[in-house]
Amino acid sequence: MDESTKKIAVVTGAGSGIGRSVALTLAAAGWAVAVAGRRTEPLEETAAAAGAGADVLCVRADVSDPDDVTGLFESVRTRYGRLDLLFNNAGTFGPGGVALEDLTYEAWRSVVDVNLTGAFLCAQAAFRQMKQQDPQGGRIINNGSISAHVPRPHSIAYTATKHAMTGLTKSLSLDGRPYRIACGQIDIGNAATEMTERMQTGILQANGQLAVEPVMDAADVARTVLHMAELPLEANVQFATVMATTMPYIGRG
Repeated sequence: MDESTKKIAVVTGAGSGIGRSVALTLAAAGWAVAVAGRRTEPLEETAAAAGAGADVLCVRADVSDPDDVTGLFESVRTRYGRLDLLFNNAGTFGPGGVALEDLTYEAWRSVVDVNLTGAFLCAQAAFRQMKQQDPQGGRIINNGSISAHVPRPHSIAYTATKHAMTGLTKSLSLDGRPYRIACGQIDIGNAATEMTERMQTGILQANGQLAVEPVMDAADVARTVLHMAELPLEANVQFATVMATTMPYIGRG
């Protein structure tokens, strides 16, 4: 690919799961990808999986730390000079199976710091870069969740942050209009990752029972992100839902 036309992406939470799958799919499609996460070793594993010919930059960064986020986007600007895509993916579910009344402040805060504040900090840094670069513009894709629409039992912190992600997406879309910055959201249900392993052994349902839930390949999510990413900036997938077809979403609760 001509280096002058290569597109540049940042993928957070790229050391595993959906983030890794999206990073590999973008790299295979010819994108230069900066992969970010809290631990260096998983990022290097993602880079190795992309192959010797891939352009992958590993940057250790905690998205809830403003200084780390600043360093991440400075590294991308130094290496590539511009930014075309942010996939705002880093997230945590928090402690599983904890009743609302027993959830500690520390646990609540840790989920909010990563899922919401981290997404805002990365979006803000990407927005600044996209606004000032020439040619102006770019795209931000936020990883929402089925929980951006309906909760699971004992998931108040995760669900609240994913509902907030929808507001973040809408505000970014509106504020980005004058600068050719598009923003969309992908809401994912039951992609087969480390986070969803418990769904294959039994997870609490709204009726109080445990049930095994179907999952889908994370590569199906990655292909959708790639489609959203490669649209011209004159077009935008505002919201997309990609889910295991027979999971309990329609009718949940």
